[in-house]
Amino acid sequence: MSMNLQQNQQNELLYVGFNQDFGCFACGTDTGFRIYNCDPFKETFQRDFNKGGIGYVEMLFRCNILALVGGGKNPRYPPNKVMIWDDHQNRCIGELSFRSEVKAVKLRRDRVVVVLEYKIYVYNFADLKLVDHIETTANPKGLCALCPYSSNTVLVCPGLQRGAVRVELYNLKKTTLIEAHSTSLCCFALNFDGTRLATASEKGTLIRIFDTAEGHPLQELRRGADRAEIYSISFNFNSQWIACSSDKGTVHVFSLVGKNQQPREETAPDGEEQKKANPKSNFSFMKSILPKYFSSEWSFAQFRVPEVRTIVAFGSEKNSIIVVSADGSFYKATFDPDKVGQECVQELDEKYIKGDVGDD
Repeated sequence: MSMNLQQNQQNELLYVGFNQDFGCFACGTDTGFRIYNCDPFKETFQRDFNKGGIGYVEMLFRCNILALVGGGKNPRYPPNKVMIWDDHQNRCIGELSFRSEVKAVKLRRDRVVVVLEYKIYVYNFADLKLVDHIETTANPKGLCALCPYSSNTVLVCPGLQRGAVRVELYNLKKTTLIEAHSTSLCCFALNFDGTRLATASEKGTLIRIFDTAEGHPLQELRRGADRAEIYSISFNFNSQWIACSSDKGTVHVFSLVGKNQQPREETAPDGEEQKKANPKSNFSFMKSILPKYFSSEWSFAQFRVPEVRTIVAFGSEKNSIIVVSADGSFYKATFDPDKVGQECVQELDEKYIKGDVGDD
């Protein structure tokens, strides 16, 4: 989950993205890249190049290997190349070149996935040999999700039709096609083990949850009534909660526990009880005669942030969320799993990048 900030740059940031377990986030800047730990919040690493911008940084958990793509007004590397960077050696140990600009890169320990506007390439990490390529509809945002779970290789990308999602289940040697929305996709996310998919369209009013193996719809969550651009969607580790951020300045947290989806016993914390369900509309008893809007599930908790681009993830502390903003702000907030419809409690508000473009 990440944000590309090159088109609307307001400080030195070109890119911000979480690593696979949300324990860290990486920033691409006009002069290099930085790594931050989420909890406790602190800068852990900074690499400055000689006036070279990094437009995309993909971490591999917390190890010394990263994928870099040049960006900004003075790119460190061509924007059509993916550089595999070993920070222990302070050099690139591999590169992949393409005929068009790289839109996104996803890593796991055995795969490198490169997203172009109309194609996705999947490589074996050990020798960078091509193992698959997929055609998509126009994908200027570089939408793609790769399950980090080592025993389950699942990749999600846009299909060839508007609003359709393609799920590649490599372990099962199976492809699932899901007609998720009637309008174009804006955002989607996989849970940690690749069994659940959350999707949102460019309308941004609904988030839909699907089973990846069969493509069955499991739950429909309502962000709001007004059109919005959803910036990010994130599952917590055991898929009991989901969070989303949007241009409306409110982060929503939803419960995924209900009749359709019970927490899996092997991942639920010891002794933890089932979470309460999301609130429904007061008119839900009339859902047979009222529009679908009135029977949607609304968010369990909300957290207000300034109306700038953000990404959200769940923190390492129980019932906590982490929000990273394009204006250089970092927030941590907590919610009570027993209070429906609450405002989250802000625990931290820090700056990780200071100043505007052109400032010293």
